[in-house]
Amino acid sequence: MSRKVLIAGNWKMNGLIKGSQALAKEIALATKSLKPQAEVLVCPPFTLLTTVKKALRGSRVMLGAQDCHMEEKGAHTGDVSPYMLKDAGCDYVILGHSERRTDHKESSALVKAKAESALKAGLKVIICVGETLDERNKGKALSVTEKQVKDSLPDGATASNTVIAYEPVWAIGTGKTATPQDAQEVHAHIRKVLAQKLSKSVATRMRILYGGSMKPQNASELLNEEDIDGGLIGGASLKAEDFMTIVSKAK
Repeated sequence: MSRKVLIAGNWKMNGLIKGSQALAKEIALATKSLKPQAEVLVCPPFTLLTTVKKALRGSRVMLGAQDCHMEEKGAHTGDVSPYMLKDAGCDYVILGHSERRTDHKESSALVKAKAESALKAGLKVIICVGETLDERNKGKALSVTEKQVKDSLPDGATASNTVIAYEPVWAIGTGKTATPQDAQEVHAHIRKVLAQKLSKSVATRMRILYGGSMKPQNASELLNEEDIDGGLIGGASLKAEDFMTIVSKAK
């Protein structure tokens, strides 16, 4: 079954208002002229959501956030609820990114709770999973990602509201990239896990993105693999030309 490719830009903790507005406008304009086959999503920091939303107006580019709290509101200083993100115009939220799991010690149980709250708020979720270099060297890549998928997947997950992003931790921001064959092996395994956890029908339709240093030079090879349905793009999403080159590789 054909799955619509999704190219999502994760801006991480980068950008101020003026430069981000220009970047978003450039991406929006390029998307209008290219009319890409892929769905396009950008996920700026919280402070830029309103600015970027305005810059994207009239385009097909969707807006996402990089994290959320699991509660609708309350005494949670410094946190942002999924309902606030929805109110700000977000379509998606990234959850369980390796930098959140590492820097903030987020567990898969917490990721699941956040995801369930986000779905209730009407957001779609991108659930991130992936192994460290040590885990890969020990032959644990498949078992680690399998456990993360099973423990992070929200109740109520469907092919239309949930996306999985495989991001080998050792390939994020390092310039290293899993070979297309290595990435495909993990993606195929994740799809088998989804079939066991949900159903074969849902697994066949659910998108699995690659999130380990996808860039213009390797995007075609990665996207040509059977079970790679797009990319969660970090550094390359901060340059409109690079990001749109990746978008153009989608078929």
